[in-house]
Amino acid sequence: MAKASLDEFISLNIAVLTVSDTRDESTDTSGKVLVDRLTEAGHKLAEKAIVKDDVYQLRAIMSKWIASEDVQVVISTGGTGFTARDNTPEAIQPLFDKNIEGFGEIFRHISLGEIGTSTIQSRALAGMANGTVIFCVPGSSNACKTAWDKLISEQITSNHKPCNFAPHLKGINANGCETRN
Repeated sequence: MAKASLDEFISLNIAVLTVSDTRDESTDTSGKVLVDRLTEAGHKLAEKAIVKDDVYQLRAIMSKWIASEDVQVVISTGGTGFTARDNTPEAIQPLFDKNIEGFGEIFRHISLGEIGTSTIQSRALAGMANGTVIFCVPGSSNACKTAWDKLISEQITSNHKPCNFAPHLKGINANGCETRN
């Protein structure tokens, strides 16, 4: 089968994971920001969960979503700082087939203009696993807005040029990046 061009928008299935020992559905403002933004952009919420900041609970749900044919993108919020309970990078990074180093670098660069040097305390990261792109961002609502509005949205939008992650996701049979002239 020939690969299709990515000239049209493709709605993706996105799971949202809030990592928190204290939040529930009524207080999960960061998860709500992500759900609102992804649905407003025309994507589908595949699943949403709130999990305690525990390495093994995080790996269990993330592994389930990575293995699922119904989840193409995962965005987690929380657990990326430096407190003793911040375990998202330690839990999730070993599941990656490939790291997306530029995500954390660019997120911190953008955040520098918003929160100053405190951005060095963010361990935001991203990677690919089994045709699923995974973004792990800080737990504040503003950090989620920054990550979605200035990075994630474009990079999962199938017709964003010259490159985006859509051609690399499970269930998408399309050509990749255009060349830069």
